[in-house]
Amino acid sequence: MSLAKPLYLGPRLKRLRRELGLTQQAMADDLEISPSYVALIERNQRPVTAELLLRLVRSYQLEMSDLAVDESADHARRLAEVLRDPIFDDIDLPALEVADLAASFPGVSEALLRLYGAFTREQAALADRGADGQGSGPDPVTEVRRYLAERRNFFPGLDVRAEALAAAIAEAGDTRAYLAHRHGIRTRMLPPQVMMGAIRRFDRHNQQLLLDDTLSHSTQSFQMALQVAYSECRGDISAAVREAGLSSPTAQNMLRRTLADYIAAAILMPYERFARTVEERAYDVEAIGRVFGTSFEQTAHRLTTLNKPGAEKVQFFFLRIDGAGNVSKRLDGAGFPFAGHGGSCPLWNVHAVFAGQRRVITQWLELPDGQRFFSIAHAVHSGGGRLDRPAMVRAVALVCAAEHAPKLAYAAGADPRRVEATPIGVACRLCHRPECAARAHPPIGREILADDYRRGAAPFGFAES
Repeated sequence: MSLAKPLYLGPRLKRLRRELGLTQQAMADDLEISPSYVALIERNQRPVTAELLLRLVRSYQLEMSDLAVDESADHARRLAEVLRDPIFDDIDLPALEVADLAASFPGVSEALLRLYGAFTREQAALADRGADGQGSGPDPVTEVRRYLAERRNFFPGLDVRAEALAAAIAEAGDTRAYLAHRHGIRTRMLPPQVMMGAIRRFDRHNQQLLLDDTLSHSTQSFQMALQVAYSECRGDISAAVREAGLSSPTAQNMLRRTLADYIAAAILMPYERFARTVEERAYDVEAIGRVFGTSFEQTAHRLTTLNKPGAEKVQFFFLRIDGAGNVSKRLDGAGFPFAGHGGSCPLWNVHAVFAGQRRVITQWLELPDGQRFFSIAHAVHSGGGRLDRPAMVRAVALVCAAEHAPKLAYAAGADPRRVEATPIGVACRLCHRPECAARAHPPIGREILADDYRRGAAPFGFAES
């Protein structure tokens, strides 16, 4: 009689614990085991016994089927993708051994997948810094983005301040009335020729907030909320900038502006109410925006900030690009690797929004290491409003891990493990997929083959090793 196959639940147990807002100690107390044992299970270094499985189900009122899904097949598929990398070409790796590794040693399998993911991201970082790896000092934009990523774009102190301000503004009637009553600031809408190129200007001498009268309603609301942020939260912003310890005045000023924008968005979309609405509307960005009177971009940006410990929502990577591929805004999240320079993968359909489509575009994505993501993209407009002012069209994209996609209205009912996904890479120079017809550059370190006698559909043929 053969023994039953061990059940490893590491990532799912860790995710469950975080969703419940529990520490390892608290979960250990609930399950009557030691915190170190919880840690070992979460790292897939110990299997879950039948008795412990029953305790999990009883303690947290779960369905057995929620925990009993076998992920070894998915691990095997992802491992097979990773092991096709040319770096492993000289190693004999039978499919049966790969499947056995995934089933019998899930911890080792997960470690290999994470290591390959880190390797891919490091390649992307090297490409960002340039071929020689040298630079003239920290880039202010990169430095600020790195700081925001480290904080997961979440500033609880600023959210608390903004929530109190939102309540005070609601009591006053609206932001315009609040500025007048609290600060004696009069808000005036003026034509562009009077504004002389500015969309917002604070006339300190006359205590007037001047706004371009061609701005959309959502932008007007944001600019008034921004004035509240500068009027009441200057000390909070300055303290956060000092704490960040950035290397240059440029980076400090960029962060100051970013944090002021954060507060303005939090005033328009207070954290607790926004988080509830997000769940109720299943992350439908347009529907959520209508509740708060905010634009698609403002709403999508706010979705990246829902990282309250113990009550985190779906994690998103946020990107805004123009038709030439220039990245004007990026917030790292969801573990999605992105090459900040040199162009992203052309198979990612964030670029399709420039074809005139006015709807949300969705796409399932799969990286060479088997990681899967779900992407939504939409066109956003700025500028315009009069004949001599051109309108700018940009694409905004939100990307989350595939396992969270069913929580979104855009992927309701889908099984992330079974849907057909578009194979993409971080960037052409970092992608070793040989049959990609969309390739713009050969991969780094691969020998390009002559095509005297044969030319394939892909722009470059390159050696397998």
